[in-house]
Amino acid sequence: MSSAEHSRSEPLVNESETKKTMQFFSSQESIEENVDNFAVQADIVDCHEKSDDSKSDCNHVKEMETSQEDMAANNNYGDTSLSSVTIVAPVTPRLFKRRWLILLLFASYSGSNAYQWLHLVIVSDKIIFYYNASLPDSELGQLFAVDFLSMIYMVVYVALIFPATWMLDKKGLRLTAIVGCLLNALGAFVKCFAVRPDLFWLLFFAQTICAVAQVFILGIPTRLAAVWFGIDEVSTATAIGVFGNQIGTALGFVIPPEVVTSDNFEYVGHGLSLMMYVGAGVTALLFILVLIFFQNNPPVPPSHAQVTAANTWSNEDYCGSIRRLMTNVGFTLLVITYGSNTGSYYAISTLLNSIVVYYFPGETGNAGNIGLTLVVAGIFGSVLAGIWLDKTKYFKWTTVAIYILSFAGMITFTFTLDLNHIWVVFLCSGFLGFFMTGYLPVGFEFAAELTFPESEGTSSGLLNASAQVFGIVLTLGVRALTSLPNGMLIGNLTICGVLLVGSFVTGLIKSDLRRQGAQRKKLTESATKETIVVAIDDDLEFSERADPGDDIDSKNECEFCDDNEFKCNHLEVTLGH
Repeated sequence: MSSAEHSRSEPLVNESETKKTMQFFSSQESIEENVDNFAVQADIVDCHEKSDDSKSDCNHVKEMETSQEDMAANNNYGDTSLSSVTIVAPVTPRLFKRRWLILLLFASYSGSNAYQWLHLVIVSDKIIFYYNASLPDSELGQLFAVDFLSMIYMVVYVALIFPATWMLDKKGLRLTAIVGCLLNALGAFVKCFAVRPDLFWLLFFAQTICAVAQVFILGIPTRLAAVWFGIDEVSTATAIGVFGNQIGTALGFVIPPEVVTSDNFEYVGHGLSLMMYVGAGVTALLFILVLIFFQNNPPVPPSHAQVTAANTWSNEDYCGSIRRLMTNVGFTLLVITYGSNTGSYYAISTLLNSIVVYYFPGETGNAGNIGLTLVVAGIFGSVLAGIWLDKTKYFKWTTVAIYILSFAGMITFTFTLDLNHIWVVFLCSGFLGFFMTGYLPVGFEFAAELTFPESEGTSSGLLNASAQVFGIVLTLGVRALTSLPNGMLIGNLTICGVLLVGSFVTGLIKSDLRRQGAQRKKLTESATKETIVVAIDDDLEFSERADPGDDIDSKNECEFCDDNEFKCNHLEVTLGH
């Protein structure tokens, strides 16, 4: 808001008139009801008395703006109490350019954690070869031990989901991001000391630290998108947040097979060391950047829906929120279907090396490239799905369509593995990844719509917990089935069956888009508001009729009718619509 200076020669009202209280009410409801939960912006006239006691001239207009940063610091967008001025007016949602920096930082450190998840299991044959001295004697035991380097992410998430979502809801984005980044860097550094054949236990301990870090990361995308981005950007922002995690997964698929290539014991150790030290350096740098630049929330909320949500969060009973979420039938069904789809993706990612080597012996490098294809296609799917949702708001049918196509992709992937044409596997994995991985942000956003105004961090946390449970069950189940004749085929068909059931259940979810409804309600209320009341030091009270079509920061002269016995041509009010 820019300050303005005006000099007027017209006489203002006499002092006795300024003592009068003038209140105007809309035809439907009182001002207090109309403008509840809105912040303040206004320009105020500073008038000096003339020598004539009965007259006053308005020679100066000074800008006076409430400190919205102070409000945000108190996590209360609606705290507008002032000592000398009480102004009630609709808040003007604002978008800040720094939101893209915040999103980029999150996507980067989320990706580094996803890289830590898969960079060991994708070269599982090399890990077994190098750490053989500290692994179980049986072949199946060794495979399970290496699989648990991935599954520990799933186990820890289920165990710690509630304290992590509580921290996100009550302490905010910044503290949660710092904790996640710190643990991720710590785990990466411990891995540097675990590159020794007899220290598989230390490698597993370091991976567990990274797994704990993940608990403070996966629930952030929807919350960050809601807090920082406008109503027409949230799905895209969520998709970009998930995009960062997928980039990390892609790097976890492709980098290790290129670094750890040799069958020589010494060279395998050297490749592992190089991989660990570079990973530790990157995670440390990201921690420093988050510590310096990552912010909790913008000074002003980005949408009317976010104003409502912020007020809800400030008074939220966490246990009550969990209870309401779990009794929400639509959300409960989504928890099951999201878990089955994403859990299938986790199982395929964990077992991909074994699947590819089973059908194409010696193709460890191509296992990583197939994983890369799976994830990169999913990145495009995620971003396009986010843009599509922002443009159309077709949350349910987009979710159903993607789910059915994920099932079709898994069927195609399963029955083309034994054709002995690896390029066909690449094509099918791309098709599968585009929809299965692209489903991740769609599920998050559909949950946010179904559960509004509950915290997005809590709803997405429960979705992820379900995904981890399904991931553990499917990974262990498919791994156990591989010991049977045609076990790999049976395992893949099991995942196909899970996706088929999930597609059917998704169709049963009612499309109850509460967040969109809240946004429309606020816009309607804002458009019908016609009156605000301003009181200045109890000396001057005025009301101005606002045109709902005015632009943000438009300036209007305030004129009272002759019935009120005076005119005021010396006042500017900045109105937010």
